[in-house]
Amino acid sequence: MSELNHKLEAARKLAGKGKVSRRDFVQLALAAGFTAAAANTMFVDAVRAEPKKGGHFIQGLTGGATTDVLDPAQTLDTYMEQVSFGQLRNNLTEIGPDGQLRPELAESYHSDDAKTWMFKLRKGVEFHNGKSFEAEDIVATFNHHRGKDAKSGAKGIVKQIVDIKADGKDTVVFTLQGPNADWPFIVSDYHLATCPANADGSMDWQSGNGTGGYKLKHFDPGGNTQVVRNPNYWKANAAYFDAIDNIFIPDVVARTNAVRSGSIYSMSNLDLKTISLLKRDTSINVFPITGNKHAVLPMFCDVKPFSDVNVRLALKYAINREEWVKKIIFEQGEIGNDSPIGPANIYRATAEEMPQRHYDPDKAKFHLKKAGMSSLKVDLSIADTAFEGAVDAAQLYEASAKDCNIEINVVREPDDGYWSNVWLKKPFIGGYWGGRPTEDWIFSQIYSKGADWNESHWDNARFNELLIKARGELDPKKRRVMYVEMQKLVRDDGGTIIPMFMAYTHAVSKKIGLPKKIANNWELDGQKNGERWWFA
Repeated sequence: MSELNHKLEAARKLAGKGKVSRRDFVQLALAAGFTAAAANTMFVDAVRAEPKKGGHFIQGLTGGATTDVLDPAQTLDTYMEQVSFGQLRNNLTEIGPDGQLRPELAESYHSDDAKTWMFKLRKGVEFHNGKSFEAEDIVATFNHHRGKDAKSGAKGIVKQIVDIKADGKDTVVFTLQGPNADWPFIVSDYHLATCPANADGSMDWQSGNGTGGYKLKHFDPGGNTQVVRNPNYWKANAAYFDAIDNIFIPDVVARTNAVRSGSIYSMSNLDLKTISLLKRDTSINVFPITGNKHAVLPMFCDVKPFSDVNVRLALKYAINREEWVKKIIFEQGEIGNDSPIGPANIYRATAEEMPQRHYDPDKAKFHLKKAGMSSLKVDLSIADTAFEGAVDAAQLYEASAKDCNIEINVVREPDDGYWSNVWLKKPFIGGYWGGRPTEDWIFSQIYSKGADWNESHWDNARFNELLIKARGELDPKKRRVMYVEMQKLVRDDGGTIIPMFMAYTHAVSKKIGLPKKIANNWELDGQKNGERWWFA
């Protein structure tokens, strides 16, 4: 590279920081042989590419409800994941944009046996009210999810903790029931966002106080929750916006109109039927992010008729997965095989290990007959907020099931309150999961016996036995064998239909600067767009 080009590259970086004028940059680019038009474009791109602080970011979110609370244990969907996990609070560890685990409030962590884990905490971190962050806050946070009467979405993953204690102010020691090589991943779960300890050792979640990049200004569940930048945020290059408005907009048409008009700067969960039209809008970036997000249709395994495994299998054969992928998500994803382990997991079963299940009316009727039935009628509760195109998908299911002698009565539920009034309460519903980075995490949280989020009430003795063994197995080959068997058990005995994996879809104003790498563990940059994006 010539000396002139070296200077141009240096000027590009300085321009992004506002330290080089357009005129000086253009003159340097002209001298390097670029046209005036190209030089101007380079300058604009350089300015846009460098993160900078300022501006009032407004985004339209799904998954909110008037029943939402600031307790991270009760976080259910995108709206509160954004507010609690992505803006107000931090975890011991986090999944980075590259998909790799990295320390967050922990400075480091290690274990000699994968059973006892020691986390060294960062010093100099403060809560929004000025209280110093210490080990007692981590202890209070985890104990909040461990109590006998705790109603926490993380209860299934923290029940393996035998003891947690502070060793001084900057060290926390976890003792687990058995070895778990994934424990540093587990503590990045959004329910385990850190809150300050009260004097009595309980956790203060009511105030919204945290160590995150933003401080709570106004909490409006299922409405518009407002936060402002934390001026003392401990992360050096993060939380660029002056303020964020988090607006719950359940209707996809309303969200789309809002982002096109400029009244919001970002949305996710696009209307895939009109995504090609949205892409024509030159003021918006439209992009998918592929991860482990998947649609689910869980049924209570302890409630008739779903208590009969043959009924569950009949319902699994009665769904046309390929049709869902084609007509509901317009090829923005792939067909599912009734296992939650997705393309981003390392122990996912291959097609040879676990052949793909397809729509098969004859097999559906065969299993109905084994259940002693010639026909079946069931109610399926659904709402648009369950996943993109959920109501349309349910109607496709209703049509395909008719040829299997199964009548699916689609019950349209209200969007508001769906996750608090329908999910975990009605015996056959629609929903989705963002997936988890490790097999143990999703199996423990959703499919293990006694897990608060075991939405199908499934209890399989062999699965529960393998869950403990695989968690402590440090040999990857042996671990894989166990996780493949567990996937087969979920597929063939479990109470959840998983018809498709779906890409996260986004539409973001070009006024917003985006990093080169965007996380795929959750939507909206791992739910951390508030601290990773900026005004260009």
